[in-house]
Amino acid sequence: MKRINHKQAVHLPSRRKFIQSCLGTAAAFASTPAWSVVMPVPERSLTFLSLHTGESVKATYWSENQYVSSELKAIDEVLRDHRTGEIYSIDTELLDQLFLLQHSMDSKRPFHVISGYRSPATNQKLRSKSNGVAKRSLHMQGKAIDIRLPGSNLADLQNAAKKLKMGGVGYYAKSDFIHIDTGRVRYW
Repeated sequence: MKRINHKQAVHLPSRRKFIQSCLGTAAAFASTPAWSVVMPVPERSLTFLSLHTGESVKATYWSENQYVSSELKAIDEVLRDHRTGEIYSIDTELLDQLFLLQHSMDSKRPFHVISGYRSPATNQKLRSKSNGVAKRSLHMQGKAIDIRLPGSNLADLQNAAKKLKMGGVGYYAKSDFIHIDTGRVRYW
């Protein structure tokens, strides 16, 4: 084994700098969803039908390695709080989760939306009528959606969402929808 004397070792990076460099590289990769490396696609499109307004949108929200702001705005409008008309930016991680969910279900049909964005006022009103509405609902941050996918069994849709392990998944068989969000992984 060759020994390095102190004068020779000066040019070697310190352990701290090496670790910082590794963490910086990891952070760069963390900003890209892991699934996009496994399943690289040139475009990501989704179609939504709001069951409360009857409005629909088909949007290619990702193209040429970036999110398309005009398409995101079109999605935001259809997924707005239908009670107040408030529009809020829908989390792109939620859209990516929906894209993967639709792909895993091998479906081209539009998601039927029961609830997308919910204003704090709407959320409070719903809470006063039902104990099933969270006080700090992720709907109020554009990070949750209640959906069904026509032609797909609800339990299969729930299981596919759970397999993604990308956030919370709620199953509402009586109301015929599932809830998905980008919060911590949990199921109910």
